[in-house]
Amino acid sequence: MSESAEKLKNMASLAGKYLTFRLAEEEYGLEILKVQEIIGLMNVTRVPKTPSFIRGVINLRGKVIPVIDLRVKFEFDIKEDTDKTCIIVVQVNNDNNHSVVMGIIVDEVSEVLDIKGNQIEPSPSFGASVDTEFILGMGKTAQKVVMLLDIDRVLSGDEINMVGKTE
Repeated sequence: MSESAEKLKNMASLAGKYLTFRLAEEEYGLEILKVQEIIGLMNVTRVPKTPSFIRGVINLRGKVIPVIDLRVKFEFDIKEDTDKTCIIVVQVNNDNNHSVVMGIIVDEVSEVLDIKGNQIEPSPSFGASVDTEFILGMGKTAQKVVMLLDIDRVLSGDEINMVGKTE
């Protein structure tokens, strides 16, 4: 199979439903099967000596879960939370297939999109100095491009393990 045919096959396998959200004026998507729920922003308890992208932990129906500030993780400008800011609760797997439930803070949840394989292109290459491993592909819809995130790779294996210890 040629390299381009292999890429098309891989992109076709990414077809499905994605929860889309806004972050710093850009649109992102998460595989809907990774999303457990969406909740409004609630009181986040800071945890000392954690990296700046870990906002802290929340008590979600008796379970303490870590919360990541995606703006900080992606090195975007810090912005005040608004009434549209929310937490998407996701299940993340690290390299050892250890599962961690965590929240990610986003500016605003948009909608669920059904993206077909022919609407997905590979993420662009920016050279060896830019890591795009966490981008599954670029979803093309009528008026916009949605960056489809591999939530299992947004954090490194070590970062997932560190986040798992804050639970």
